[in-house]
Amino acid sequence: MALAAPSSLRRLPTTPPQARSPPASPLLRSLPLRKPRLRQPLVAAAAAAAAAAPLAASSSPAGTERRKHELLRAVQETRRGFAAAPDQRAAIEEAIVAMEELGAGEGAPLDLAALDGTWRLCYTSASDVLVLFEAAERLPLLQVGQIYQKFECKDQSEGGIVRNVVRWSIENLLEDQEGATLMVSAKFVVLSKRNIFLQFEEVAVENIKISEQLQALIAPAILPRSFFSLQILQFLKTFRAQVPVSGPERRSPGGLYYLSYLDRDMLLGRSVGGGGVFIFTRAQPLL
Repeated sequence: MALAAPSSLRRLPTTPPQARSPPASPLLRSLPLRKPRLRQPLVAAAAAAAAAAPLAASSSPAGTERRKHELLRAVQETRRGFAAAPDQRAAIEEAIVAMEELGAGEGAPLDLAALDGTWRLCYTSASDVLVLFEAAERLPLLQVGQIYQKFECKDQSEGGIVRNVVRWSIENLLEDQEGATLMVSAKFVVLSKRNIFLQFEEVAVENIKISEQLQALIAPAILPRSFFSLQILQFLKTFRAQVPVSGPERRSPGGLYYLSYLDRDMLLGRSVGGGGVFIFTRAQPLL
């Protein structure tokens, strides 16, 4: 998830930046989106309910959990943001701001021990992620599965490593939804109580899991498997292609990421400069 770096790092926002609509990519501008019919009034009502509760009543643990539940209910029918209508996005934004008010963001430093682990994407308005869903919508054989952010910073005090993980597949060739993994790795440093700076290092494709149909084509079960067919299967299982995005002759892309809310099972983030919000929930560790 590429984030655009600001021109200066000395002026960092200490409060959540004003929400704005993400810039549309040329692909999104040139082609109409096909969106399913959703129960938009219900989704908008759920988001409004999350934002409307009085802050004092919601500051208790029970109130916080209620707001989180309402926010997640508001986004569950938006297909991670791809199918959200403008009025839904506005209502969800209000619910996100309501959660951020409970985060005590300005007074509490970033807890790297709490941030450490795997987080599953539930919703985003970032164009560089929505374009993946757009591609899956237009290419019949392409599937985009779960998307994660994996932070590795448990024993660190100033930063760590973050990996953006996208599960994807090609129908009939790879296993459904999780036939392969696209991973974008970056180092990050804590710049202020809620801002981190990402320095991207590598893009990789790995964990290829071919479908049973393709396995049968390469090495039919009714025939003895030859050395050549076994070598092909082993190659596919261990395949990993990686492309470094940093080096001595080129500057690594990077950007600011504002972590506006964090607790044991929810993470809210905003891309500074590039636009877009992210809603994550805690997930099981990736294998």
